Amino acid sequence: MTQPVAPPGWPRAVRPPGAPGWEHTAVAWLLDICPPEFRSYPVLRRHDVVLARFAVLHVEACQAAVRRGLSEARSELRDVTDQDTVEAAVETWHAESARLMAERRSVGLVEEALRGRRFVARL
Repeated sequence: MTQPVAPPGWPRAVRPPGAPGWEHTAVAWLLDICPPEFRSYPVLRRHDVVLARFAVLHVEACQAAVRRGLSEARSELRDVTDQDTVEAAVETWHAESARLMAERRSVGLVEEALRGRRFVARL
């Protein structure tokens, strides 16, 4: 049997696909990155792949919100706060964009693994 492999971008909190109990750690992580209300939906608790799909769409919606926030930040905030605060808000949007980009990769990899994809080590 080959050693389980986690590809680059795999979430640290999730065991590599194929490792004992990896699905359990994947579900726990997915539930943690989704809105708390997702825990109350039985279909998401019973079907890992469905939960992963919901998580992907949730992260993508957050990415869309960040893009909108960035596009509107200066015009929407310039009349309600000083320029330094506006620039700090823009920097925060950029940081959140980078975080979400990494999270989108991670959740996508987990979804692929839950659908049966196995990753191989590359030299």
